[in-house]
Amino acid sequence: MGQFYNPNRNSNWNYGGAKWRLSRSKIDLFMECPKCFYIDNKLGTARPRQFPLNLNNAVDELFKKEFDIYRKSEKAHPLMEKFGIDAVPFKHADIDKWRENFKGIDFLHDQTGMTICGAVDDLWINPRGEIYIVDYKSTSKDEKVTIDAEWQDGYKRQMEVYQWLLRQNGFEVSDTGYFVYANGQTDKDRFDAKLDFDIDIIPYESESTDWIEDTIFKIKETLDQDIIPDSGEKCDYCPYHDRRDELEK
Repeated sequence: MGQFYNPNRNSNWNYGGAKWRLSRSKIDLFMECPKCFYIDNKLGTARPRQFPLNLNNAVDELFKKEFDIYRKSEKAHPLMEKFGIDAVPFKHADIDKWRENFKGIDFLHDQTGMTICGAVDDLWINPRGEIYIVDYKSTSKDEKVTIDAEWQDGYKRQMEVYQWLLRQNGFEVSDTGYFVYANGQTDKDRFDAKLDFDIDIIPYESESTDWIEDTIFKIKETLDQDIIPDSGEKCDYCPYHDRRDELEK
């Protein structure tokens, strides 16, 4: 029987180890719950992972393949024209590396000695040479998709980290980013072995990425201490473990 959860991570992947890097998802974990972040990155025990969203991953992969066709020809995708976006997919020798998990685009933050990294879904470029960060999302709901829900704040932080990383690498990056959102249709009479989607492109205007620098310093301070920090107010995991510990006493 396979073991799906291993609480004993190789120390090379913990803070201070040769392979540890501060990823975009780890930054978001710190924002959500410093305690879970510390136990994961300093002590080496990660939260139990959710089951992979294979359908969402399939949509992401097909989006990438489709936009790559237009990247190769340096032409605008029809969706860009439909939503009035004057841009083409950004053509760069490192685009595949930047989109690959555990690689991505990175930057060594000299003041903390930490390497910050993140894997983007896509990059577009406008005639002025500004890069748009693009993130693919997929769901299935009756109402029109938006990015207005509180739980989607993490999506916005994600995009801002990517904007910051590209800027640290010397690129001119627009404050505007785009969510390419696929919404699976459920109003069909038959399945017929296919799923149709409504596609929206939702712009997001970043007000500032200044919070990232401040957060990096807070993360460094947290990881260098020997005391486990408090839980985040909205952490769903810590109350479960706290209650379990109470019942075991």
